[in-house]
Amino acid sequence: MDLYAMNGVTKINEISPAESLRGTLLDLDQTKETTGTLFDAVLNTAIDNIKTTNSYLSDAEDEEIKFSLGETENTHDLMIALQKASTALQYTVAIRDRLLDAYKEIMQMQI
Repeated sequence: MDLYAMNGVTKINEISPAESLRGTLLDLDQTKETTGTLFDAVLNTAIDNIKTTNSYLSDAEDEEIKFSLGETENTHDLMIALQKASTALQYTVAIRDRLLDAYKEIMQMQI
């Protein structure tokens, strides 16, 4: 269940997508000179959030496979991985829905 086709994904920080986006927007507010535009920064943060979500989903699948093969009996790690993946996916879907609603509203504006 990959959300983003990637090769050679490395382990991403244990920061939630919401904290990552919030931190980026706060950094942009505090610095007056930015190398790119605000749209650029938000887009890059969104891509990073999708990568993080994909990483959480992959970790959850790996834990499920280990548990089903009997390689581990630790249900605690399995449940944590599943909850992280579920929360990240719900957040990503909510952001996508908001972006689509904003796009539809902009497209309906009269010029």
